[in-house]
Amino acid sequence: MMDCKKALSETGGDIIKAIEFLRTKGLASAEKKASRTTAEGRIGSYIHDSRIGILIEVNCETDFVSRGEIFKELVDDLAMQVAACPQVQVVATEDVAEAVVSKTIATIGENMKVKRFVRYNLGEAEGRIGSYIHDSRIGVLIEVNCETDFVGRGEIFKELVDDLAMQVVACPQVQFVSTEDVPKSIVEKEKELEMQREDLQSKPENIREKIVDGRISKRLGELALLEQPFIKDDKLLVKDLVKQTVASLGENIKVRRFVRFTLGEDTD
Repeated sequence: MMDCKKALSETGGDIIKAIEFLRTKGLASAEKKASRTTAEGRIGSYIHDSRIGILIEVNCETDFVSRGEIFKELVDDLAMQVAACPQVQVVATEDVAEAVVSKTIATIGENMKVKRFVRYNLGEAEGRIGSYIHDSRIGVLIEVNCETDFVGRGEIFKELVDDLAMQVVACPQVQFVSTEDVPKSIVEKEKELEMQREDLQSKPENIREKIVDGRISKRLGELALLEQPFIKDDKLLVKDLVKQTVASLGENIKVRRFVRFTLGEDTD
């Protein structure tokens, strides 16, 4: 009420000018808030027809705001916006939904920042793109391929994709789909570190090589999704779960890729 009175006073009682005054004041306030630190927020996702998937992180200042409906709606809308704009490749507030973000900043009273997003397109392959979000703080986007659209849209395959996305969220050490995907530079670095361990220095060269190979194999397994014990049955490895689904559906299945976002993590 005091703001309205001040606006009318500033504009000589002109209602139209008073509205513009308030609008300008709101955007100026949003710009001021934009300089404050954003440490909280939400990770959200949007999947279109299982063929396009978006994972996005949007930051705000407090946990209270991040769990509110207005901020949740903003994150959902931004994820959908990215899905609808295939030409968008990078985050730039001045280019991507600036009006929406600025309006929400003015409404909620906190600084907000679109930190990052990833888009997956199924392309010419068949299969599904799926996601799993845990408590809005950890999110995974995953692509799993099969041979036919019929299988890709079936419940058994959908359940597999959902389980694999959940598996990635539950295994923060996992960085690759399989051990074959681990870059040679990482393998060489691991070998170099293992060869320098004190407990190996007194052993013959051939014995050292065997021990190091075994340790590296174990380490690479820790980094690979397919080598993990399945979260719903730890007696079963993820790669065996995939094999069982292949046998059940009669089609080849391949986990192509995944990405994990953790709220607030350093992306530099």
